[in-house]
Amino acid sequence: RGFSSQTEGESRLARVLREKFPRASAIKVVDISGGCGAMYEIHIESEEFREKRTVQQHQMVNQALSEEIKHMHGLRIFTSAPKP
Repeated sequence: RGFSSQTEGESRLARVLREKFPRASAIKVVDISGGCGAMYEIHIESEEFREKRTVQQHQMVNQALSEEIKHMHGLRIFTSAPKP
């Protein structure tokens, strides 16, 4: 699978995350379930995460994806604030 050809699920999650985190400098969504949409890995770098603990950052992502998460088996979240 080429880098540019995202699955429908990856595209949908990335779109939701771009809406919820408009100040994100990087958003990457990868279906790690072989394309069936059961498990995703998400990397987000956003100014919204500055001054927040990792657990708070992950709660923000979980909340943003609350509807989508209902249909998943698992989710790996990696968050960070841009380097100053």
